[in-house]
Amino acid sequence: MKYIVIVPDGMADYPIESLGGRTPLENANTTNMDFITHNGILGLVQTIPSGLPAGSDVGNLSAMGYNPLEHFSGRAPLEAANLGVDLKDNEIAFRCNLVTVDQGQMIDYSAGHIPSEEASKIIDALNKEIQVPEVKFYAGKSYRHLMVVKTRDPKALLNIQCTPPHNILNQEIKDHLPNGAQAQVLLSLMERSKKILENHPINKIRLDLKQNPANMIWLWGQGKKPKLPSFKKKFGIDGSVISAVDLVNGIGKLAGLKVISVPGVNGYYDTNYQGKAQYALDSLKERDFVFIHVEAPDEASHNGDLKMKMACIERIDKEVLGTILNHFHPQDDFRILVLPDHYTPVSKRTHTSEPVCFAMFGKGIPRPEEGFSLNERNAKESSIFFESGKTLMEYFIKRHL
Repeated sequence: MKYIVIVPDGMADYPIESLGGRTPLENANTTNMDFITHNGILGLVQTIPSGLPAGSDVGNLSAMGYNPLEHFSGRAPLEAANLGVDLKDNEIAFRCNLVTVDQGQMIDYSAGHIPSEEASKIIDALNKEIQVPEVKFYAGKSYRHLMVVKTRDPKALLNIQCTPPHNILNQEIKDHLPNGAQAQVLLSLMERSKKILENHPINKIRLDLKQNPANMIWLWGQGKKPKLPSFKKKFGIDGSVISAVDLVNGIGKLAGLKVISVPGVNGYYDTNYQGKAQYALDSLKERDFVFIHVEAPDEASHNGDLKMKMACIERIDKEVLGTILNHFHPQDDFRILVLPDHYTPVSKRTHTSEPVCFAMFGKGIPRPEEGFSLNERNAKESSIFFESGKTLMEYFIKRHL
């Protein structure tokens, strides 16, 4: 049996007045998602446990079949795993965004989705100028980077209250700066970054091109190195993960999945959708499971771009799911699961924690008496509910085997 999980990040949304009370998913043309729902099961799953933040870290841990209440220790350590940073017991990892701040406001959590090549030069400059032995920066992709701090008091750093920058767009940053007993450590580094970056050649060029400069770092999502049981041990099969995001690939590495690099994937609107599907199919020649994560709908939601969110959903439906469905014959031994990791409503431009809709289709999966389209409204009317991603994954893989 071959198992394919497709996660359109942040696809779930609220009804929107300009769409006649429909959600972006309801309004988008999703022929293939509707096909698997018409011929499989539709339901809800609680990917974000009560008490944990509604983030892609928690949501994707859950979607991959792990209980975040047992295994979540912060976002940054998951990204560290994919970057090959082996955290020691006295080290805390922080997510380090390159952001654009103007007149004290968070204008852009991604510095205009700065290209990785430009961002790596800025990270190099931070390491060169901020010569603190206990602190080191690691370049990731685009605006998503990492800072690691050696400390005698890990608990104090873990207890600092930090806010994700995408939660405070167009708000005063002074109301959302790190807060806690050891917060001054972070505040000092963030302040120093402004002085280093304001005259960096990369930013001068970006300003000349009327692009948002990376004029400050924003630190958040801290944690210690987590431990995950292997996916094979939990579910009895080998697998792969495909994502442009270090966070998701890091979860995959910690779970013992093979991380597959696909040319042209970038975590944004113009990512290589079809390439993800083709590489996923290639991976299934050797392994039985593949987890395909697509960041684009989440980015559109954070940017408040309704039209682009629907366009990204449609591309996932056609180029990712459609490519995979066209590869298999109805009698083949395969199953497909499609679910977002969490809600990211365009109206809020941040994540929320209610249960998300999912569709499941394939050999051994019940066929409904009456098929419905995959969307939030129909899923809420379904009688099928899974209390966690772990129980959903167990059903998906082990049902009647």
